[in-house]
Amino acid sequence: MFGRNGLMAFAVAYVLFGSAGSPPAEAAGRVELVLTTDRHAPLTAQQAWARELGAAGVRNVRLRTAHASDKVGIETRGAKESPLYIVTGTLDSHGEVILPEGRYRQGEAKRIAHWLDELARLGPPETREPVVAFGLKHGEMLAVRDDLATPIGFSTKGLPRGEAARKILDGLRLPVELDPKLLPTDDADRVADELRGLSCGSGLACVLRPLGLVLVPRSTPSKGPIYRITPARGEKEVWPVGWKPEKSGPKIVPKMIDFFWLELPGVQASRALDAIVERLQIPVLIDHHALAHHKIDLEKAIVTIPRTRMTYASALDRVLFQAKVKSELRTDEADSPFLWITTIKPAK
Repeated sequence: MFGRNGLMAFAVAYVLFGSAGSPPAEAAGRVELVLTTDRHAPLTAQQAWARELGAAGVRNVRLRTAHASDKVGIETRGAKESPLYIVTGTLDSHGEVILPEGRYRQGEAKRIAHWLDELARLGPPETREPVVAFGLKHGEMLAVRDDLATPIGFSTKGLPRGEAARKILDGLRLPVELDPKLLPTDDADRVADELRGLSCGSGLACVLRPLGLVLVPRSTPSKGPIYRITPARGEKEVWPVGWKPEKSGPKIVPKMIDFFWLELPGVQASRALDAIVERLQIPVLIDHHALAHHKIDLEKAIVTIPRTRMTYASALDRVLFQAKVKSELRTDEADSPFLWITTIKPAK
């Protein structure tokens, strides 16, 4: 989860962060590559690698005969502000280059160049900040989380979807990459949910979802963390509409386990849902994308429940199940809870 008390368990378990701060500056280093050649290495391989590395832009390269004391590794020299990284690798008897990061065949010089450039910018792997998610480092993720925890300060209900998305983006501090053509400019599609007070991250993800768009934070060498608004297709890691809370539902919304008498003699699911959540006093967001995909209309779905004493949690389950949807308790980036109403079967 993301929130003020920690970050998330998202696909895998990521570290928890304790305090905010800016990511440290990347190392402005230089790199020298020393390839020690096995005495059985083909002469043609040495010549081919010299050409390929030069063509890939690798300039500081020395090829020499291997010594018994040579070890594959990285040696750091010079001042901390301007380090020199001497990389020792081996050209083996098969004509392949072995570096601290892995083994390379002929034709992969560009991969080596990329790794050396990364080493110059970021320093040796063991000295770098851990990447936690979205390719972001510890400090970058904190900056993103704090930015996206900003509350939405205007009413979204009935606002044109494109306009709502632009207004939320305008309230963020970090840079945004967005093709303006992706957001609609007409008034045909309007936001049906009231997102005022919800965090910008969860709210923006909710607004973008029916458009087939997603919010993806990324790390850049020059700008640091940025946001990309992009089509959902092909994206494996996207900013979601809220996070699974660390605490159980009753601890977040105690009224969920309160009992009351309920009788629904055939009413619209939307009306029944509104009546329940009004008593719970918790925001509700609808997964309009998934409901449209499965052709579910809460205005048309009819719910019938005989007079029964039950908890609010049970009432939600029974009402929504009859409408072929379900609720999930989630929290936004500021740890504020809300109900996410989505389909039992996920949308494709």
